[in-house]
Amino acid sequence: MQVLPNMRTIFLRVFAFSLVILSSRSVFPQAAVLLEEPYGVFGELNPTGHAALYFEHICADTPVHLRRCLPDETGIVISRYKGIAGYDWVAIPLVPYLYAVEDPDRVPTKVDQETVDRLRDHYRELRLADLGDKLPKGNFFNGGWTEMVGVSYDRRMYAFRFATTPAQDDALIARLNATPNESHFNILFNNCADFDRSILNSYFPHKFGRTLLPDLGITTPKHLAYSLEKYASHHPQTDLTIFVIPQVPGYRHGSNSTDGVAESFIKRGYVLPIIVLNPYVAGGILADYLIRGRYPLIPRGTPVLQPDDLQPLTQMLEPELTESSPRPDNPDTPVQPSLKVPAVASPSTLAPSQQIEPPANAPSPIQEKSTNHE
Repeated sequence: MQVLPNMRTIFLRVFAFSLVILSSRSVFPQAAVLLEEPYGVFGELNPTGHAALYFEHICADTPVHLRRCLPDETGIVISRYKGIAGYDWVAIPLVPYLYAVEDPDRVPTKVDQETVDRLRDHYRELRLADLGDKLPKGNFFNGGWTEMVGVSYDRRMYAFRFATTPAQDDALIARLNATPNESHFNILFNNCADFDRSILNSYFPHKFGRTLLPDLGITTPKHLAYSLEKYASHHPQTDLTIFVIPQVPGYRHGSNSTDGVAESFIKRGYVLPIIVLNPYVAGGILADYLIRGRYPLIPRGTPVLQPDDLQPLTQMLEPELTESSPRPDNPDTPVQPSLKVPAVASPSTLAPSQQIEPPANAPSPIQEKSTNHE
């Protein structure tokens, strides 16, 4: 007579275990387009800014060899540079990329040139030996290694976070590790935004291309962000969320807003000589700017990420499965669940001091690196 109670107990345990499995929530990795504002004299002359990509699920053995992250790692930033030991792209962990330190608690609240130089030199000696001893710091025309260490001392940036899958991240790791990492940088047709565009197309096939209008066929960080926002507006499973990573004060004047090509011609007055030479071309540039060159990117009240509060970028997302999620454009790619942003990322849950509004004179921020100044 003990058989029935035992069977009942086993059944209840199996049933309870099944409920736990079915109700448990998976987590998914995430990535972000980092749109970085231009700064300095060159940033005034060429306000197109710089673009980089952050991956929460991807880390690096060296600055030029990728792997999956270990549980306590927070991902890397990958970007295309010019003049970095002949490499096309370099990967730097997120916190050093932003602040030139490995411990967020060591990020100063205000810096001067001596402090920035000391932090950057220390990190280079500690972690960038694989890139050689003769890395240039950069100059007015060409970028150097200082553009990829302590970037937040130079400029403000915006993180356009989106959801990925482990399979997509693994495919990118394999692709970049297998492809020759040799620099072919060209500011017009093979710049930092072109590198990001090629990677984004592996996550969202055929959605990021060059456009004749409004940027004359040049890939710019601003239009890259616009394309991602436009795609995400029709594909909720992308889970696009925008954050501000502010510039650490003291080292430089505040960075500037980012413009596209036609926008730069109009706002910087570069169109004036063209009016004299060919008023029809000048009229076309003006029409291009008015019709296609103005689009807001940064909503008001965008959440701010401080050095000690980068979790919205560095923690995996918790998705809620829905049957209404649109299917990806690539039928070979599994359907990505619709994702909910954690409460910490919601502007309404942040104090007013933690929220930021975009500059009044800039519909969008996207920005440029220090000396590479694409």
